[in-house]
Amino acid sequence: MTILSRLINRVLALPPAETYAVAVERNLQVPMRDGTVLLADRYAAHDNRHAPIIFLRSPYGRGHLFAALFARPFAERGFQVLIQSCRGTFGSGGTFDAFRHEHNDGLDTLAWMRQQPWFSGAFAMVGPSYLGYVQWAMAADAGDQLKALCLLITGANIRALVYPGESFGLDTALTWIQQVHHQEEPLWRTLLSMPQRVRAIQAAALHLPLHDADMLAAGAPVPFYRDWLAHDDPADPWWQPVNFQDTADTLTAPALLVGGWYDIFLPSQLADYARLRQAGQQPFLTIGPWAHTSPSIFVPLIRETLAWLRMQLLGDARLLRSAPVRLFVMGRNEWVDFPDWPPPGYAPQPWFLQSAYGLAPTPPTRAAAPDRYRYDPADPTPAVGGSSLSQNSGPQANNAVEARADVLVYTSATLEQDVEVIGPVSAELYFTSSLKYTDVFVRLCDVDPDGRSINISDGLVRLTPERLAIGTDGVWRVQVELWATAHCFKRGHRIRVQVAGGSHPRYARNPGSGEPLATATTLLAAEHAVYHDPAHQSAIMLPVKQ
Repeated sequence: MTILSRLINRVLALPPAETYAVAVERNLQVPMRDGTVLLADRYAAHDNRHAPIIFLRSPYGRGHLFAALFARPFAERGFQVLIQSCRGTFGSGGTFDAFRHEHNDGLDTLAWMRQQPWFSGAFAMVGPSYLGYVQWAMAADAGDQLKALCLLITGANIRALVYPGESFGLDTALTWIQQVHHQEEPLWRTLLSMPQRVRAIQAAALHLPLHDADMLAAGAPVPFYRDWLAHDDPADPWWQPVNFQDTADTLTAPALLVGGWYDIFLPSQLADYARLRQAGQQPFLTIGPWAHTSPSIFVPLIRETLAWLRMQLLGDARLLRSAPVRLFVMGRNEWVDFPDWPPPGYAPQPWFLQSAYGLAPTPPTRAAAPDRYRYDPADPTPAVGGSSLSQNSGPQANNAVEARADVLVYTSATLEQDVEVIGPVSAELYFTSSLKYTDVFVRLCDVDPDGRSINISDGLVRLTPERLAIGTDGVWRVQVELWATAHCFKRGHRIRVQVAGGSHPRYARNPGSGEPLATATTLLAAEHAVYHDPAHQSAIMLPVKQ
């Protein structure tokens, strides 16, 4: 047992190990169908040669953090662990082309694994983020020897991650391509260059055209990033080979899903859960108060994974909770168990935008002029908190951005009792713009008694002439899907809704010109109006307990 292993076991508060005598076989060569050779490491106790196998495929390496979190602790507790480096990463042959080789390479590795003398006939797949996506890529064709899935902060539909709200997830894309491009450099170089890399992301986010912003972010062309931009049409068949959302209908292996209220994958993960339920499965779902890169996610993530694997592979249910859904209710700061998602007993309640920038659960009764703001992509409304891969994620104070002239803010009266909101959140706005190509960003915030406004949930929709729903009076009807949430607005607090034209660089700014995303360089400012009168009842829909 290593010193790091002892520290990990203590921090994670894991149950006692069965053995500390774990052997590691490194750089196992795994042939692919095209002749490429990928490398893998195997962890196993000396006397546990035929234990069930935990299989991970990662583009982020086989050592250090992933070995400490997912390999040795599980090998010490009754499993074998096989970690493989994806094509083109950390010694594996070929070229890394994000998401496009994971189906075939994963199945080829399974075929190889089944021929090994240590193969036990039962395996599970585990891992967060990209390591979760590769599970979706393989699971439908993995066979009945696949006994469990641990789909952690991930999703089956990658396009939904790249194009949230049909905009482009710019901050996440630039941050990730920079990370992947430089990840095999020595740690000391990474640490020393961190300030420079932050500046490079900032410069890349403001660069036009987006097609070659990779040169600033990563220092070199990144072909798959350029492919994402070139294939921006949701109907483009280019995305079909990397979209595995429909495979949920055929899965038989029990699935654990762990996500975060501020995670970049949350909408996809909840859609995956819904498809599994529709297919007759009962997946377990855990959602905590985390962003994708929150360090605090790892303790519950590893503990829940261990409990799930011991139940599904070893028949030991002692660590597994009884309720299939566990949610962290923010505001109350408590974990609450439910039988399903969305939780039964909660239904959408409209909170209507009012004149004088009010917000109330009753519709407006008097005629009122719309509220207007100007969005200028040359000075884009900045992102503050929310869901991205950068450090600018999670819950943050929004007061500074709310003071900008390009953000409308609607605030309720002080609450006389708690308002608990658990489930999907959406908004319906009556809206006009001087341009037919524009974005609408809506954010839900909690304002405490001191006036501090904290973002809870948000969403953006990119509008084009083809996506506009225009009434007979010329006013647009705009639907915005926000991130789902579980939050209690406490008595004495206020509920707030922001409306803006963007949230940059979390979302690529809308240039307003209708030019192709990859090559757009013309920036046009837009004049927007939000309506809130008896004929145009703009509202946010909050799922409250009935």
